[in-house]
Amino acid sequence: MELKLRDHQVDVITTLRENFKKGIRSQLLYAPTGFGKTEVAIYLMKATAENNKRAAIMMDRLVLVDQTSQRLSRYHLRHGVFQAGHPFWNPNERLQVCSAQTMEARPNFPATDLLIVDECHISRKQTIEYIEANPNMKVIGLTATPFTKGLGEIYDTVVTGATTGSLVEKKWLTPLKVYIAKEIDMTGAKKVAGEWSADEVQSRGMQITGDIVNEWIKKTLEVFGRPRKTIVFCAGVNHGNQLVEEFSRSGYNFVSISYKDNDSFKRYAIEDFARPDTNIHGLIATDILTRGFDVPDVVIGVSARPFSKSLSSHIQQMGRVMRPYSGKEFALWLDHGGNYLRFRDDWDEIFEEGVQELDTKTEKAKKEPTEREKKQSKCPACGYLWPRAADSCPACGHVKERRLIETVPGELAELVKTKRVIYEDRQRFYSELLYYANQRSYNPHWASHKYREKFGVWPKGLYETTTHPSLSTLSWIKSKNIAYAKSRRKSA
Repeated sequence: MELKLRDHQVDVITTLRENFKKGIRSQLLYAPTGFGKTEVAIYLMKATAENNKRAAIMMDRLVLVDQTSQRLSRYHLRHGVFQAGHPFWNPNERLQVCSAQTMEARPNFPATDLLIVDECHISRKQTIEYIEANPNMKVIGLTATPFTKGLGEIYDTVVTGATTGSLVEKKWLTPLKVYIAKEIDMTGAKKVAGEWSADEVQSRGMQITGDIVNEWIKKTLEVFGRPRKTIVFCAGVNHGNQLVEEFSRSGYNFVSISYKDNDSFKRYAIEDFARPDTNIHGLIATDILTRGFDVPDVVIGVSARPFSKSLSSHIQQMGRVMRPYSGKEFALWLDHGGNYLRFRDDWDEIFEEGVQELDTKTEKAKKEPTEREKKQSKCPACGYLWPRAADSCPACGHVKERRLIETVPGELAELVKTKRVIYEDRQRFYSELLYYANQRSYNPHWASHKYREKFGVWPKGLYETTTHPSLSTLSWIKSKNIAYAKSRRKSA
């Protein structure tokens, strides 16, 4: 098989190489699920070997080691597998696929010119120490969720391969249709380090098992006319087993997999489920399906595990159902965990803009939407997520009732935020940027680039008027200046 790259993969390879030439030794490549990060890694490894140098890619799960080794073999690339007892064990090969666990257990890992760290948001102490101990080695971290504390101290810069929005637009990813379903009630639940405790999540998730099953039956028949391939992210092992029983009573075949099952059973279940003619309607798991799971004909995802702060987990879960497949126009996302609304603002920003900088802080628990906000966020007729500023439901056509109040006799004001208000907010922000640029004699295009940095689009249709910047805009500019200065210091 010939290794063929897409345009966005070629572009990011060019950027990575240019950064290395500038002396930026350690880079983090952010790209959504479906971008093809592994193909980019394989191309760079192949190029390294052709220059008579050594390259290694490190995986933190054994199943990913095998998958990556198989890909290299399909491209006819000689390589060794640095994993205890593996049949491809050969430390002398220029290309190595490494088990992080084996590398940690064997300090004599051969020196390499390029190290690629897969799922680099999972920071491992020994990996960090190896990077620090080899200052002449080039490093690329790969992840779709670069939100782990300390990544900014390991990697000198972040490169955005593509935004989720751009990949959806080009049909490299499938869009989501989100329904806000009956939510698992986490009111007053105990937290551990800012995240809801596993026991609390499971016990409360099990209280709405029947609702989860009934909602799935309703939507798969309503939208598709028949059962469609589904993955369910449950709240725990017992919850998964309970869901299997409830689905079975309704006549549907769901299989639950967990850390308690042996590797052979999990591998067999996933391989069976991946077949086009499988008789398994759905797989159920907590986190096993969030990494290394690639079954593109899955069209329904069910979120039944609430997260208080883990945006990473939420994004990883949604990514499992967004892979494209022939005839797959969209994927359904049935949210019982409340995660979509909890992380909506962050997700919208990442969807449009990607990730521009690495944070040295950890993820923080998100503020819970109020009951009023939850109610206003979904269609009262079908539960579909209201697009911002929409007047009617795209799913069922239900027209939102406009709630009006009198401000002065004869004058009316809407309580809902309209498209006009959104336009005015963006015009004000652009005008404030223009004022700031004029005061400092910046390049005339500075304001346009900053506007695009925030919203992901150029300020088309906006007026070149100026107005004194607000404190929030000044704070935003300051944060961007600090991030830029920090990246320059690291580069130097």
